[in-house]
Amino acid sequence: MIIPSIDIRNGRAVQLRGGREQLLDGGDPLERLEEFSVAGEVAVIDLDAALGTGSNTDLIRKMARLKPIRVGGGIRSRDAAIDWLDHGAEKIIIGTAATPEFCAALPRERLVAAVDAFEGEIVTEGWTLKTGDPVLKRIERLSPYVGDFLLTQVEHEGGMAGFNLDLVKSARSAASGVRITAAGGITTREEIAALDRMGVDAQIGMALYSGALSLAQCITAPLNKPIDGRLWPTVVCDRMGTTLGLVWSTIESIEAAVSQSKGVYWSRSRDELWIKGATSGNTQALYRIDLDCDRDALKFTVDQQGSFCHTGSRSCWPSDFGLPRLESVIAKRILEGDPASGTVRLAADRDLLQAKLVEEAAELAQAQTPDEASHEGADLLYFLSVALAVKGSSIADVLRELSFRNRRISRRSMLAKREG
Repeated sequence: MIIPSIDIRNGRAVQLRGGREQLLDGGDPLERLEEFSVAGEVAVIDLDAALGTGSNTDLIRKMARLKPIRVGGGIRSRDAAIDWLDHGAEKIIIGTAATPEFCAALPRERLVAAVDAFEGEIVTEGWTLKTGDPVLKRIERLSPYVGDFLLTQVEHEGGMAGFNLDLVKSARSAASGVRITAAGGITTREEIAALDRMGVDAQIGMALYSGALSLAQCITAPLNKPIDGRLWPTVVCDRMGTTLGLVWSTIESIEAAVSQSKGVYWSRSRDELWIKGATSGNTQALYRIDLDCDRDALKFTVDQQGSFCHTGSRSCWPSDFGLPRLESVIAKRILEGDPASGTVRLAADRDLLQAKLVEEAAELAQAQTPDEASHEGADLLYFLSVALAVKGSSIADVLRELSFRNRRISRRSMLAKREG
């Protein structure tokens, strides 16, 4: 898979050559994050922190709340590492400070060791200091303590002139099964595909910013086995994980989907692009694209408005009553505005809604049996769903917040709040 990269200096996304010469300004990092995150996790590097010239901490913390990111640049203490994990980073990238002792004190599965190599030699301090340490030896030392390696070929970084595949192969052997992400000089779909076949991820920066590769080209590079030479089966899911249907994608449709941030597919019957909802109004906002393990199918995660199926159902498959169905029923009743509807009354009377939330929460807390707990829990879940709809939020947003909190290392004390 690919890891798009956002390097930040003075609050701007930039691209450097060899870690020194700025080649271009990539604009607002928040805009780049929104664009790149359709490919999944994004690498965000604080160049100012890495070079000791400043910090972009507040900006990157905001980014961590919006999308899945791995954070690097200037993380040189355990407290700083824990702080980033507590503020939502999926993973942290440790460079200069990455020693067996340092890494052993942190959760291995969330650690990426940056092995920045200039002609096979480790460089640190923002790529300014040569250490004399061979890159493969460093990988061997750290492999028992980290979950990933970020191997950057500094001499190729930003150069748009290719990279040393043999070094990546050697690093993969030295890593003893720990996953490798390669960076520096990756500029073609063929290079991304070759790395993917090796089980190596490709971190892409300059090729995206310069337009040498589109994001869709990067995402689709590892795909193989198209049906009829161009079609890939595509499973469409909502952000709650509910499967909505099976459609077909081509390179052209994926390019359109990514560039428009919409659900765009290929109509086999009409042999043309099909923009979901263009005529029905049941549109999709594209959230993420994933490839399956065999690289011969895709999954689109979308925000679905209205129904997906042509029958009027949300899904093309029968499904039990679940949270997405509950939310759609509540949204429909609020939209219809029937004055006899209790949901409509709750949505219009905020004081009543607040009172019911407090009442049902207390009743759930006092429940004594499993049946009582499920009954009161259903009441509370209904009122919670109405409250979220009224305030423009959703269960998916709640789950995203819980996922954010789950990434924390430090835990809350769970003391009850007291009045007065």
